Amino acid sequence: MSASVIEAKPQLKWRVVDIAVASVVGVASALIYWGVAFFSAAPWGFLEAVVPGLAGVINGLWLFAGPLAAVIVRKPGAALYAEVVAGVLEALMGNAWGGVGTFMIAFVQGLGAETAFAVFLYRKWNLATVTLSGALSGVGCWAYSFLTNLQAIDVGKTYGVVYLLATVVSGALIAGVAMWYLYIAIAKTGALDNFESGRQIRRVKRMKMPSDR
Repeated sequence: MSASVIEAKPQLKWRVVDIAVASVVGVASALIYWGVAFFSAAPWGFLEAVVPGLAGVINGLWLFAGPLAAVIVRKPGAALYAEVVAGVLEALMGNAWGGVGTFMIAFVQGLGAETAFAVFLYRKWNLATVTLSGALSGVGCWAYSFLTNLQAIDVGKTYGVVYLLATVVSGALIAGVAMWYLYIAIAKTGALDNFESGRQIRRVKRMKMPSDR
């Protein structure tokens, strides 16, 4: 299901329900992010041993809050807001990167995710845009990781390129494609009927249902 829509005039004003749902996405994502941080050490080390930089394929599991919140709420700032909420809560639960580091990378990732929708002036909502959002969130993740870990000296060499490609592909597939289909699955249940994004999916579903005769 493409469920593509082009908004003639994007809705800019946030409602209480927009804030609530974006917050819920952020909180739920934080729990998953924390779990990934806790359990990813072993697979990360294994992938790095196979091909240095390949561990970037795990990064998509820290990038999905922004694209998911944005495609549901469809308001400017939704991707950034949800990613920052997720990052702050993950930091409060405790991780290896500390509060400031977790907040900063969440902000950069959210900004990347937000950019994909901003370049279309918040008028285009489809699989391609959400996939781009996940990919750009991956670019932010990669860039921040290199700058803060002083790895920029190797940015154009094998490790930097592999890590970039692995992170961007992971972001595109996990935070982009997977979140698009998760959004559709949630919308089909009627849980998003307070949003145009949810009503749109339900309309498409009804149109495809055979009529009773």
